[in-house]
Amino acid sequence: MYAMRGLWFESALLPQGWVRQVRLTVSDGRIGQVATGVAADAEDERHRIALPGLANLHSHAFQRGLAGLTERRGAEADSFWTWRELMYRFVERLDPGQLEALSALAFVEMLEAGFTHVGEFHYLHHDRDGVPFADPGELAGRVVAAAADTGIGLTLLPTLYAQGGFGGAAPCARQRRFINDPERFARILEASRRAVSTLTFGSCGVAAHSLRAVTPAGLAAVVALARGAVIHLHIAEQTREVQDCLAWCGRRPVEWLLENCPVDERWCLVHATHANGAELREAAARGAVVGLCPVTEASLGDGIFPAGEFLAAGGRIGIGSDSNIRVDAAEELRTLEYSQRLALRARNVLAAAPGSSTGRTLFELALAGGWQALRPQAAAGGPGLVAGAPFDVVTLAAASVDLVGRAGDELLDSWIFAGGRGLIDCVWRAGEKLVSGGRHRKRADIEQRYGAALRALLA
Repeated sequence: MYAMRGLWFESALLPQGWVRQVRLTVSDGRIGQVATGVAADAEDERHRIALPGLANLHSHAFQRGLAGLTERRGAEADSFWTWRELMYRFVERLDPGQLEALSALAFVEMLEAGFTHVGEFHYLHHDRDGVPFADPGELAGRVVAAAADTGIGLTLLPTLYAQGGFGGAAPCARQRRFINDPERFARILEASRRAVSTLTFGSCGVAAHSLRAVTPAGLAAVVALARGAVIHLHIAEQTREVQDCLAWCGRRPVEWLLENCPVDERWCLVHATHANGAELREAAARGAVVGLCPVTEASLGDGIFPAGEFLAAGGRIGIGSDSNIRVDAAEELRTLEYSQRLALRARNVLAAAPGSSTGRTLFELALAGGWQALRPQAAAGGPGLVAGAPFDVVTLAAASVDLVGRAGDELLDSWIFAGGRGLIDCVWRAGEKLVSGGRHRKRADIEQRYGAALRALLA
């Protein structure tokens, strides 16, 4: 563990707002004490601006290897579904070591971008020919190894994928690495739980890939296997998905889910792009988090989630990097707000109230929603820089020209809407300093392994 007595900040964002002269101590990876209005001890490391680390609630880390490789227009109109075929071709060649190498670089980039915990939505379970590994947790273990190597906090989300489409459609050949029945999935889940137990503040939830990829009985099995843990699934991401669900059961995806499943605060509905007003109000009333991935949703042409309407109903949101084509917490938040501005032809759409900072609103929504959706295993205290919470701290590069003359919420506004990941200076996770000067301490080695893996995959 990184050896230090304490960290002292000229200004830090605490739950009550911006506070000056803040000193934090670390105890077993958690925040021990939070002292305000105090001078630094002689041995303290000192910084100007501190924020709590954010949770990245939805990631497919291996897709980092596809960044920039799917931007050539096809013979017909491109869509999520044509992109999916390219992703399947990539997955067909991926071996366990390559999965670990690609995941490690994605995790490094998350830490360098201000994410200190990630929810890895893990549906790649079998060998390249679709045959299960002797160890059902082989690939889950590779994700855990990448998290351990980089130091990022991990909530692993083993994912059931059982069919090719609504109504029990047979999977295609390119989905063979994903496909399981509930019994085999239960073995993968148990192996995943064992692997994650080795991590500091690691946790394991469960996921169903989507309503189109599981039967109602399969989804019920996933819920039963959760044992009180968080439950995630993709839902209503594409208009075709909504149409296919209506053809299958006469209900829209979110509508069917709310009618047939015990959706509550444990659930994370990823994307929910095409949920209607009644569905949004009910999801909000039940306390579910909607997991938004604005950069990926824009890349795939998904559409725009009606965030203002959902938040007005008391909804909770978090952010994720999903396909990892760009890993930048600030960019996700900026893209979320800008999508609302484009849709509504207005500015500062998601600010909490007149006079409120849009950046502060977005940051606090993502902080609370991400914590709820991933539930890192730590002492009580909730998200943020509070005693008992994981010692996950991010500092901004105070000398940057983008922060000249800024204070308080202007720092968040400038990070999100001007500077982006280039303003991240240092990052601690569970009390360990992993990023200095914007660079992860193992970046060089992990870049080298990533490069070797990708060259082999693309040969």
